[in-house]
Amino acid sequence: MKAWHVTLRQTLSVIATPLRSRFKLLSQRRIEPLQLQQLHDELTADATLDTVYLILIVGSCAIATFGLLTNSTAVIIGAMIIAPLMLPIRALAFGALAGNLPLFRQGLFAVMIGTVLAVVLAAGLGLLTGISSFGSEVLSRSKPTLLDLGIAVAAGGISGYAAVQPKLATSLAGTAIAVALMPPLCVVGLGLAHGNWSLSFGALLLYLTNLLGITLACMLTFLLAGYTPFEQARKALGWAIAFTAMLLLPLSVSFARLVQQSRLESSLRAALLNRTLTFQHLELVNFDTNWLSNPPQVRLTVQSQNPVTPKQVRLLEAFVKREMGRPFTLIFVVNQVETVTRHEATGATTDTSKGHYPPNGSERVKTAP
Repeated sequence: MKAWHVTLRQTLSVIATPLRSRFKLLSQRRIEPLQLQQLHDELTADATLDTVYLILIVGSCAIATFGLLTNSTAVIIGAMIIAPLMLPIRALAFGALAGNLPLFRQGLFAVMIGTVLAVVLAAGLGLLTGISSFGSEVLSRSKPTLLDLGIAVAAGGISGYAAVQPKLATSLAGTAIAVALMPPLCVVGLGLAHGNWSLSFGALLLYLTNLLGITLACMLTFLLAGYTPFEQARKALGWAIAFTAMLLLPLSVSFARLVQQSRLESSLRAALLNRTLTFQHLELVNFDTNWLSNPPQVRLTVQSQNPVTPKQVRLLEAFVKREMGRPFTLIFVVNQVETVTRHEATGATTDTSKGHYPPNGSERVKTAP
């Protein structure tokens, strides 16, 4: 047992020694004044609130809002590539880290104006179109979790590194797609347009998660790259960590709920497929649950040679309520199929007496043995 502990300490020492040396070199690294001034000039230009920036905000917001309303992933990705908010966020991160108040204020002002403009424009487009029922692209941006914070930190680190490494400038579009700043703002506006406060709050939480995650990661990247000494950056870095830590509680609750919902959905799927007679004659194509509705709606896309009757759905809902301990609304999308051979064609009939179900249309549910 003692030998095992000794071996473990030796292994950890071998791993930790080069890491300590690496961080020591990073802390002692200093950037030439010319490089520092070049980065400052580039970030100042990125944070300039000019006509180009406003046009990009309006264009990106309009594309993202229309993509959300049409539930089109490709259109939303197009809006993400424009990524006008990513640049001033990097500027305010460097300004805060280096104690450069003019740059910090310039970046913060540009982010605030872009944020307000995007929310107002999205709300206006939401009222103009009159569409109040939203698809999965909208709903998915109203439930941020710890996973979203991890994505924001990783993308922000790459974005900050791209600022100090010109060869990586082309990666900015990819990080913008990964972290998605504009679509959550558009969802906030759409929620406000229709009085859906829970939708707006969830999307706002996602936006703040992305904003703080990117800011913190950019600050750490600039610090490790040697653009600011740690003594000077310590206070700003502490505030960034504190603000980001405030999001851990709601994000942790959402993550725990996501895990619980995933397990519950797996149990529900297994119960329907393995313990009911109805699904012995159906082929399940897709299974999707909308947890924002009350009770949760389960949309099941199935293929069958026979129709699914309302009575069968009612009996299945009663079975699910008993098994899961809570009600679910089942919505069947039935694609009727027809089997054709050289002798005869079967299926696609509305006469249940010719199908697999009892003539009276009743449904039998097989309970657990």
